[in-house]
Amino acid sequence: MTSEAPDPLLLGQRVVAILETGLRTATYKLATLMALIEHCIENLPENPDDPLRVPLPELAHRVLRTYWRQVRPFDGHELRQSTQPRARILIATNELRDAAGRAGSVEIACLRAPTAYQKAIEDITLCLAQQPLHRLQKLPGADGSDPFLYDDGFLHDHVSRSTLRAHGDAIELRPGVAAGLARLAGLLKPALEIMWVEDVRRMNKFLDAEVPDVAGHLFGRERAALSAVREPFKDAFGPHCFYCAAHLPTNNPIDHVLPWSVVGIDGLSNLVLACARCNGDKSGALPAVGLVDRALRRDRIVLEEIASALQWPTQHERVVAAARGIYRGQPAGVPTWSGYRRRERLDVSFPSW
Repeated sequence: MTSEAPDPLLLGQRVVAILETGLRTATYKLATLMALIEHCIENLPENPDDPLRVPLPELAHRVLRTYWRQVRPFDGHELRQSTQPRARILIATNELRDAAGRAGSVEIACLRAPTAYQKAIEDITLCLAQQPLHRLQKLPGADGSDPFLYDDGFLHDHVSRSTLRAHGDAIELRPGVAAGLARLAGLLKPALEIMWVEDVRRMNKFLDAEVPDVAGHLFGRERAALSAVREPFKDAFGPHCFYCAAHLPTNNPIDHVLPWSVVGIDGLSNLVLACARCNGDKSGALPAVGLVDRALRRDRIVLEEIASALQWPTQHERVVAAARGIYRGQPAGVPTWSGYRRRERLDVSFPSW
């Protein structure tokens, strides 16, 4: 293995080849890859050819966040996500949900039940090390893994907590891998979601072709839950569309400034009031940098007051980190959404974040 940074397209092809070869017995590999991509976006190295250290507890937190919505009953059933009798990550997720009173997010659960949260992170960290992380780079039938993403030589089915601690409770992505995964996020994440839905349908026999919107249950955002921020935002910032300043009706949309399909951040710093016209036109498009900059410059004290009243995190620093990673990973001059039926070429020269 050389230290030369990989070509992003080749990297993406290798990732998909690993996943498409052989039968997946759980959704854990998909969850791990999605968490890795998310971590790369939010922690992109200054030099794109550099390696990136990934703390396993942070990876576990991202995996926990992904399954948080998915463990809710769907059509009266608990969805299986593994062919094994004990799905350790789902068990850990459900135990925390019970301890935290079915909190709306992992961040709120962490505040309500810190001891249970820490146990869930420890359980998921060990499961990731013993299962998907040391199998993620191995083709079926191969004698060993091909560590093109990270060194997995110390990982195996029975790796202990002491061994993980001896390795700093972390893996290190190879040079250039973080930048490659971040740049491919817009292509890889939808592909992983499609595989995930296929796997869940295969593992749950009641999910035939007539059962609708499995994808929405697994990966969609809860619009009813987002509506809780509507009136506090109108009181604080006025009943106007963040993008075009149009006066808003009663049930206007709440928009994710950084697209939900790319980073899935529900923190208040990433949410704005929008009219239906702008919300529909923007959809999952990458917004112009100026719009992100304006959203991040809103009064943080006001946002924190709303967050306290709603028990809803602002996640300001996470939004800033994600914005840096998303835009630095884009080719120069790509089109971005700047308003209803308006586009402008990407320019990242001015924001302070």
